[in-house]
Amino acid sequence: MSREYPIIAVTGSSGAGTTTVRRSFERMFQREDVHAAMVDGDAFHRYTRSELHRMFREEPERKDQLSHFAVEANLLDRLEGLFIEYGEHGTGQFRHYIHAEDKQKIEAGYQVGTFTEWQSLPCGTDLLFYEGLHGGLVTPEFDIARHVDLLIGVAPTMNLEWIQKIDRDTKMRGYSQEAVIDTILGRMDDYVRYIQPQFSRTHINFQRVPTVDTSNPFEVQDIPTDSESFVVIRFRDPSTVDFPWLLAMIQGAFMSRPHTLVVPGSRMSLAMELILAPLVRHLLAQRRFR
Repeated sequence: MSREYPIIAVTGSSGAGTTTVRRSFERMFQREDVHAAMVDGDAFHRYTRSELHRMFREEPERKDQLSHFAVEANLLDRLEGLFIEYGEHGTGQFRHYIHAEDKQKIEAGYQVGTFTEWQSLPCGTDLLFYEGLHGGLVTPEFDIARHVDLLIGVAPTMNLEWIQKIDRDTKMRGYSQEAVIDTILGRMDDYVRYIQPQFSRTHINFQRVPTVDTSNPFEVQDIPTDSESFVVIRFRDPSTVDFPWLLAMIQGAFMSRPHTLVVPGSRMSLAMELILAPLVRHLLAQRRFR
C-alpha cells in the first residue's frame, strides 16, 4: 500500500533493543536528508508512574493484570488515531514519557514517570517513525499494524532480552534487580498475548542470538557483546531481497533458510543500513511520484 505520508514502526518488548534500531534509522535519516516525525510508544501509556504505584497499593491484585504491554494500560485509540491522521494528512498529536535518562526534560522541570503536554507533530515531515511496544498490534478493538508501511520487529532470544532489560533498568533507571525481575515475571501473560504475535506480522525481524551462556538470565552478568552474538534476520517476502548482494557485502553472513539471513553481531549496523535504506528510499519515491 502506498500512502502520501508513510509510517515506519519498530516494535519490540522493553529491553529488546529497539532503541539501537531507532538510532540506526536516525543516522540514516540524517544521511538521506529525510525529515521524520519521531514518536515514542511510551508516550501512549495511560498512567503516570505514580498513578500506577497508587493503583497497585490500593488494588494489589491488579499488579499482575496491568503491565505496560496490556491494552488497558495504553491509549491505543490515540495511537491508532495518530497513524490514521498522519497517513492521510501528515499531521497528528504526540507527547513524551519522561525516563530517568531524559536529562534535559528533567532539568526543565519534568518528573520521571510523567508525560509532557500533547503537541502537534512538526509540519512538512516526510514520514512518521514510531518506536515502541505496539507498532504491530492487532486486537478485536484495534488494528495498528494495518496502518504501517514498514514494520520492523526486534526480538532477541528471551534470556538475552531479560538480561538487557535488567541491565538497563538497574543501571539507568534506578530499579533494584529484584524489582525488575518481578516486573518481567508479572507481565509474562501480556507479553505472550500482545507482544509476541506482532513478530508474525512484521516485514523484517532482527533477532540477536548470543554465542555465550545466558542460561540463567537472572544472575548478575554483562550483556553479551556484538562480537559474542549473531543476528538472525527474517524477511516476510524474500522475493524482494537481493540475497547474493547482501552475502557479498556482509562478511561472515550466510543463509539459514530461504527467507532468513544470519550475520555476525558486529555487522548488525551494516546489515540494517544495507537492508533498510533502500526500503526507506522506495517508500519516499512512491510518495513523491504519486
